Amino acid sequence: MLRILVIEDDPEAAGYLVKGLSELGHTADQAADGQTGLQMAVDSSYDILIVDRMLPKLDGLLLIQELRRENNHTPALILSALGQVDDRVKGLQAGGDDYLPKPYAFTELQARVEALARRPKSTQQVETSYTVGDLTLDRMTRSCRRGETDIPLQPREFRLLEYLMQHAGQVVTRTMLLENVWEYHFDPQTNVIDVHISRLRGKIDKGFDTPLLHTIRGAGYTIRDTVY
Repeated sequence: MLRILVIEDDPEAAGYLVKGLSELGHTADQAADGQTGLQMAVDSSYDILIVDRMLPKLDGLLLIQELRRENNHTPALILSALGQVDDRVKGLQAGGDDYLPKPYAFTELQARVEALARRPKSTQQVETSYTVGDLTLDRMTRSCRRGETDIPLQPREFRLLEYLMQHAGQVVTRTMLLENVWEYHFDPQTNVIDVHISRLRGKIDKGFDTPLLHTIRGAGYTIRDTVY
């Protein structure tokens, strides 16, 4: 018995899936757009997600990427009329666990759902906060604090600091930041990273005795509470 979320904007296709899964004894909920599906996946615990690739309000691949960024590893089966090799590769690279082109046979979908359900559950613990020295970032409250000082951050600054703190003590390259913070898979040839790093450094380091955010010349950036 599985709890499954079907995220599909076509009412007929969604009804077909929900009916078929229910007849197998599973509990199947349905969302008609990407934003609603994302919220339902975040708010509730599901065993499997069945995600149409082309959704209104939020594309299916972006939905899965957002879940993975939030450390939600619920297995996701992508359904799509785009069935070329490149399309399937993009779906898996976005964080999908399986990819089934449309049209499909329900028996095959059933087999793929059961295969995903047999996979071992992730034992990775979801971090809700990060600490480096006296700097703390709380993902649940979306707040940042250094010592006794609250530090207001813009959404992009928060994501940048979150990524750096997830990799505390490691060198984070510009390419890593472009791909994971800005979702660029190319170099935009701008100084967007430098601008945001400068702003972030001004907020978390200015006025404090020990700098935490360091530039590693020719390599990237790191956040740490020691000076090498």
